[in-house]
Amino acid sequence: MLDLKNPSTQQQAMEAFFFGYQAFTAKADEMLERRGLSRVHQRIVFFIARYPALSVKELLALLGVSKQALNIPLRQLVEMHLVNSVASKTDKRKRLLELTDDGARFEQSLRREQVKLLERVFAEAGEAAVNGWLAVNLALGEVTRVDRGDT
Repeated sequence: MLDLKNPSTQQQAMEAFFFGYQAFTAKADEMLERRGLSRVHQRIVFFIARYPALSVKELLALLGVSKQALNIPLRQLVEMHLVNSVASKTDKRKRLLELTDDGARFEQSLRREQVKLLERVFAEAGEAAVNGWLAVNLALGEVTRVDRGDT
């Protein structure tokens, strides 16, 4: 266990996290930039792919952002024909989000690059390290959910 009371160890842990995240996002950032998009756009298409027929309200909760913060990037994705917003069959006031064929291909290409990296580093790190990494990331996500009141 790392001694996080030690400033040097704190910095070491944070530096590893920062550089790991930088490596994880680098290729996707390049692909997004070529389209004039950013990481928020990737998060939107990721969650729409992960949860088909996701409502705007559900997407807001997953991302932990305001409707105002989501408005512009979601509108851009719709205008670029990467995302469709359709009325629910059961409640016409409810908007459901789905990826277009182009949007699905785009999301898959972003994810493919990140999965390749994860496969490589997971193979190098070994199963115990991967399980630890998953546990830490799940715990971080849970802290965020609880802090936001999404229990």
